[in-house]
Amino acid sequence: MKRKSSAHKNSLLPIFIALLICLLLTSCGGTSSSGTEGDGNGGTAANASAAAQGKSGKGGGFKAEFHNARYHEDSTEGNEEVQIDFSRISNGYFGVLAESDARLKLQVFKGSDTFTYDVTQGSPQIFPLQCGDGDYTIKVMKNVSGNSYYELYVADISVKLKNPNAPYLRPNVYSVYSEESKCVKKAAEMAAGAGSESDFVAQVYDYVCKNISYDYEEAKNVASEYFPDPDEVYETRTGICIDYASLAAAMLRSQGIPTKIIFGYVAPDNLYHAWNMFYTEENGWTTVEFSVNPGEWNRIDLTFSANGANSDFIGNGKNYQDVYHY
Repeated sequence: MKRKSSAHKNSLLPIFIALLICLLLTSCGGTSSSGTEGDGNGGTAANASAAAQGKSGKGGGFKAEFHNARYHEDSTEGNEEVQIDFSRISNGYFGVLAESDARLKLQVFKGSDTFTYDVTQGSPQIFPLQCGDGDYTIKVMKNVSGNSYYELYVADISVKLKNPNAPYLRPNVYSVYSEESKCVKKAAEMAAGAGSESDFVAQVYDYVCKNISYDYEEAKNVASEYFPDPDEVYETRTGICIDYASLAAAMLRSQGIPTKIIFGYVAPDNLYHAWNMFYTEENGWTTVEFSVNPGEWNRIDLTFSANGANSDFIGNGKNYQDVYHY
């Protein structure tokens, strides 16, 4: 890993952040956790006593390695207002802890890709390195006034992932969970009784569709800096599109299924929306709305499915335009 970093105090930079509000149909719609961190070499569910990926365990069910993501305080760099932990970038993530007298934003650059996040101050947050191997620039921006920010801290890092799916097997700001999370324990129960990865994914899909209701009031009032809490969604049984996607990601990732949280647009109404994609190497399975193909990333939209959306919004996925993935 090569890295060079610098702090810039005086350059002003306007940042225009689009409001990520999901409204359904009419308008769609920290991590420091316990457990072992894993080495990122998983990618599909593994038997507890063998590394037979994609195979069911003895007597049915499977148990996957839990891939954690933690902020390592003893491995940070930065300044008085922001500390960044780059010690686990080969596992597809980095950690940030910040305290400032002004609003902060984090930007991640790689090639033509740019990801912008609000920074929640006072507690560690985990951010994914979802653009694969290569050179990234990480910027922490401090608000001056309005939409004007200056560079508080900048770091250049070179990433070589242990596994290309590593960012999608771990908690991050859009899906915060641990081995002790209630939704993770529920997922573990499902995995223990599943005959295969596909059976387990089907169970999670069915559970979320049947148990989570769309929260129209939350959709009207959600803030741009909103980060979902999978356990809160699991317990309250309500949420908006990102809540559905976050809960599904926590349940699937925690059991070794690489899962993306996608933000993008859905035709025919060009709705800004959030959904999931998951990866499996098994033979595919089919539900009413979705055909799942072996060895490919497959689209799964729990918000629309759970709320009886017209098939125009589901179909074969050709009406989906992916913009951001986490």
